[in-house]
Amino acid sequence: MTSAPAPIRTTRAEMFFDPTCPWAWMTSRWLMEAAQVRDLDVTWSVMSLAVLNDGRDLDEGYRSFLTKAWGPVRVIVAATKDLPADDANTLRKKMYDALGQRIHLDGRGTDDIDAVIAEVVEELGLDAALTDVAGSDVVDDELRASHLRAIDLVGDDVGTPVVSVEGTAFFGPVVTPAPKGEAAGRLWDGCLLVAATPGFYEIKRSRQVGPDFS
Repeated sequence: MTSAPAPIRTTRAEMFFDPTCPWAWMTSRWLMEAAQVRDLDVTWSVMSLAVLNDGRDLDEGYRSFLTKAWGPVRVIVAATKDLPADDANTLRKKMYDALGQRIHLDGRGTDDIDAVIAEVVEELGLDAALTDVAGSDVVDDELRASHLRAIDLVGDDVGTPVVSVEGTAFFGPVVTPAPKGEAAGRLWDGCLLVAATPGFYEIKRSRQVGPDFS
C-alpha cells in the first residue's frame, strides 16, 4: 500500500511597492508569474519612496519626482484603509495594476500624475473625492505605518520593492525583463534559498540596462 502524497502547502508572501517605481513594477510582474508555477499567495502592500527619502539631501530632479510620488500611494491607502483585509488587498492590486499600466507601460511617468490618478479612480468606480487625497496628508500616518512595516523587515538602506515571506524578507529582486513561466519559479526558489540563509545579506552586480517592460 502506497502512502498518499503530502499536500502542497501554500506559501504566503507580501510585496511592498511604490507604484511610481519601475523596478518594483518589474518585481511585481515576476511575482505574478511565480505565483502561476508555485503554490504562492501574495498580499500587496504599499511603501513609499517619498517617505523613504523624506528629509534627505537630494538633487532637484529627484526631489521633483518624489513630490509627485506622494499622490498614488496616498490614494491607494485612502481607498483601502477601511475595507476588510481581503477586499483591501484585492483593491490595492487593482489600483497598482491600473496605475502601473499608465505610469510604466504607457510611458506617462509622473508628469501628469494627477490625471493618471483621476483616470484610475474613474476606471475602478471609486469615489471621485479620492483624487483630493493625493495632495493632502490626511492618510500619511497610515501610509508611514505601512512603509515602516517594510523597513522594519529589511532596514532603511534599501528601497522598493520589499518582499516578505514567512519570516524572511529581502529587497528586490531587481530584474529585467521579468522572468516568465518556470524561469520565474526558479528565481523565486533561489530568492527564498539565499534569503533564508543565516547571515546572508547581499548579492549584487552593476546594472547596465533600464527596465524592459516587454
